[in-house]
Amino acid sequence: MVDYTTPVTTTLELQRASIEQSQKALERTVDFQRTVGRSVLDTVESGQAAQRRSLELGQDAAHNVLDAVEANVPGVGDQVAEVREAVDEQYELLFENLDEANEEVTAELETALETYEEVTEDSLEALLEQVDALVEAHEELETDAVAATEELGEQVEALQAQAEDVQDELEAQVESVQERAAEAVEA
Repeated sequence: MVDYTTPVTTTLELQRASIEQSQKALERTVDFQRTVGRSVLDTVESGQAAQRRSLELGQDAAHNVLDAVEANVPGVGDQVAEVREAVDEQYELLFENLDEANEEVTAELETALETYEEVTEDSLEALLEQVDALVEAHEELETDAVAATEELGEQVEALQAQAEDVQDELEAQVESVQERAAEAVEA
């Protein structure tokens, strides 16, 4: 008996393996995007820390200049103190504005990232449910296709057996006719 189902089974198994590999690739892509989003947030936070440190260095530089003026110019102590106070007030205002802006940017990024992750997770979950349904339907298709192929194989074999029987019968009839013809020629 010929196995007609092997090509069908092999093809369907390869299709299902391809579907499952695509599903895993999609999950890895979503994980990668999530990691990239978190990395962007970390990078923004690092940039914010660098901005703050830059302002602190600017304030320190202004203090160093004022210290040098105070140390090298006699009688300017009160004026330097006033300038130092004004510089510190301006830097304090800059720090407050920077912190506020950084908090807003970070909060917005975190919100956007959380929203993206939720939407992505929901979409991925829905897609995975669809893939599971597809794989299940594919398995049912395989079962039906194998059964149909087996039935077709049985029918082909039955037809072949019938054809062989008909051929044997024809050969017997031909032999019978030949024998009668030979007998007729002899008689």
